[in-house]
Amino acid sequence: MFLCISLQVNAQKHYKKNYFKNGSLESEGWVEKGLKSNYWKFYYPNGNLKKEGHFRSDKPVKYWYFYTQTGEKESEGHYAKGKKSDWWIFYKTSGTIDCKCQFKNDKKEGYCFFYKNDKLIKAHKYTAGKKIKEWTDLKAFKKENNLLNLK
Repeated sequence: MFLCISLQVNAQKHYKKNYFKNGSLESEGWVEKGLKSNYWKFYYPNGNLKKEGHFRSDKPVKYWYFYTQTGEKESEGHYAKGKKSDWWIFYKTSGTIDCKCQFKNDKKEGYCFFYKNDKLIKAHKYTAGKKIKEWTDLKAFKKENNLLNLK
């Protein structure tokens, strides 16, 4: 009977909070069948938000946001089955966009666009995490690439 009750409790969906040794909140979110699910938030020991996003069966999925210890946006992007996928945006400490990159299975796959003062200054192309091409001239990039690939 005890085993039956224990299994029922573990199967239920509940909201969980975890704390640092100093007593401040470390993370909070939903647990289902003992695994992180739905929306979670993680914090730095100073109380600032570190990252936030969705889980499915303990793996990050959907869109996530990451922040520095001082609260500025650091990066944001998609996860699929626990791995970076699709487009990711990385920010400079000033809050402006540093680059936008495509990922597949945690590796750069496709294009990375680099910015300075909100202007595109160069582009790289990657296959399986390895840079295979670089452009520093937007005109040359447009000439060589089908921009319909940039979904």
